[in-house]
Amino acid sequence: MSRRPFHKVLIANRGEIALRVMRTARRLGHGVVAVYSDADAGAPHVRLADQAVRLGAPPPAQSYLNIPAIIAAAKATGADAVHPGYGFLAENEDFARACKEAGLVFIGPSPEAIEAMGNKAGAKTIMQCAGVPCVPGYQGEDQGDEAMLREAKRIGFPVMIKAVAGGGGRGMRLVSEAGAFADALRSARSEAAAAFGDGTVILEKAIANPRHIEIQVFGDSHGNAVHLGERDCSVQRRHQKLIEEAPSPAVGPELRARMGAVAVQAVKALTYEGAGTLEFLLDGDGQFYFMEMNTRLQVEHPVTEALTGLDLVEWQLRIAAGEPLPLRQEQISFTGHAIEVRLCSEDAAQDFMPQSGRMALWEVPEQIRVEHALETGAEIPPYYDSMIAKLISHGASREEARARLITGLEQAVALGVTTNQSFLSSCLRHPAFAAGKATTAFIAAHRDELRAPGVAAEDMALAALLLSVSHPLAHPFRQGRSLAPAFATPLRFALGDDVSECELLRDRDGSYSVVHGGVAQRYEIVALDGETIWIRRDGIVDSARFVRDGDRLFVQHRGRVLALRDLTLAAPLSAAASGGDGKVRAALNGRVVAVLVKPGDQIAAGQPVLTLEAMKMEHVHTAGIAGTVSAIEVAEGDQVTTGRIVVEIAG
Repeated sequence: MSRRPFHKVLIANRGEIALRVMRTARRLGHGVVAVYSDADAGAPHVRLADQAVRLGAPPPAQSYLNIPAIIAAAKATGADAVHPGYGFLAENEDFARACKEAGLVFIGPSPEAIEAMGNKAGAKTIMQCAGVPCVPGYQGEDQGDEAMLREAKRIGFPVMIKAVAGGGGRGMRLVSEAGAFADALRSARSEAAAAFGDGTVILEKAIANPRHIEIQVFGDSHGNAVHLGERDCSVQRRHQKLIEEAPSPAVGPELRARMGAVAVQAVKALTYEGAGTLEFLLDGDGQFYFMEMNTRLQVEHPVTEALTGLDLVEWQLRIAAGEPLPLRQEQISFTGHAIEVRLCSEDAAQDFMPQSGRMALWEVPEQIRVEHALETGAEIPPYYDSMIAKLISHGASREEARARLITGLEQAVALGVTTNQSFLSSCLRHPAFAAGKATTAFIAAHRDELRAPGVAAEDMALAALLLSVSHPLAHPFRQGRSLAPAFATPLRFALGDDVSECELLRDRDGSYSVVHGGVAQRYEIVALDGETIWIRRDGIVDSARFVRDGDRLFVQHRGRVLALRDLTLAAPLSAAASGGDGKVRAALNGRVVAVLVKPGDQIAAGQPVLTLEAMKMEHVHTAGIAGTVSAIEVAEGDQVTTGRIVVEIAG
């Protein structure tokens, strides 16, 4: 692929990766151009670029996957190079080819390399020919339902269904038995087609409790190739990574050298140019099996940057300009330990269901690296991936890196949209992770332990206090004694599905008492400054962050986030919220991808009736009661908002 110097880079992506690429491109003296959808018109990556061009409507197919529009944007702004980031078109050979044909430098590998390795079936064949161990499976051309089931039975359950054209856990399903195969195959194909434009899948034998190990590689146009060590990406949900670290607790110097040598050999065989990652499964006996190659920069590249002191985006830009690799293999060294967590707008208590909405308060810790494109008041749209930030720590030892990340994660403030912040903290604190024993089964094996514990009485009382003092009609806070007689203020609020009632009293000494469930918690407000409150209880001064957004209150206390809805002046809740009224409501903003029932069908409680797609993932909705389907209120392809009635059932 032709390489030449360039001066202005169009970044064909959004969010934190767009800002990350801008930072290095500007440091190297390049101009930067942003592109955006209507949902991102006011986003930071748009405001901070030298120029920005609108691509289209929010859905990715009309914006960030619109190849002609991106090429036109580059031409219109005079950009002579394109950086794809990750996701969207980063591993699309047609996009790389379109850039080349338009005279643009594509900051990534050649279209031929992307095509060869971006297709999981073809990649496995190439690796098998190169003598790289691969997981047993099926990657044949016959994609018929009967053929796929036959091959799954030949391989033996459990099997993995994987989309050939993508990654990130999309289009991937673990199937334990033949009876569940047909539904899983349909869902995987649908999700893959929506995310990558290709519903083709392969099958692989599922290896029990492996580690997910990847090797970072680089190649240049001069025939050089190096590896930058491994990353352990075993902690995952929905087959998507949540925590990455390096070095892996399971990889010693000898195994690292072997895996690195295999990866470099593959890069040289492909005459590969740019950044790439070879992903492997590592079993308990130290045997590793090739899964796939990602022909792009990875989300978790900051882990390797922390360990090596290198800027991987700079390497990408220099290689794309025709320069040789900056270092030889023997010049690359590793220092300390690094861990990254992915902060996602999702509800871990609801099977990691994606969340969208307004980030009412956002602050980042200062002592660790945070990659993000957020700000207070930012809207998180439902059209894109749920990851909203990455937090990365580095320490002299694994324990130091882990401790620093726990502290930084608990100091980060993300209020207004439900996130996995508390869940990530639980993962980092868990004894299995602390001991370096986490495999890909970690979250499934410890799900109940990792979920947030029940709300402590003191947290409930603190939330009730803040519900009162943050109310827009509340009297301004004043310290000191009160001459007014104490009287009880009734409060009612919802915390998740639970509704609580309590009473708040201000005593004459200036303190407050919250009575909940017959138990009184007594607080003294020491100070109240913006979104921070300092309280004294039992002689100890403590603080909490909070923000009120309409009738919703968000409280962060000791790393725990509570989201309440003020019901003090609201009518009592009905059974509607749980679907007990026979109406199935959309649990989130999304697009209808499958209607699984029709009017007149007799269905059971809990039976799937409809599937929504949001943030590139599918979410099945089930019937709240048994009965007859009386109405279908939506059609496939419809975009729906949270709470909209989609199916009605007569009991």
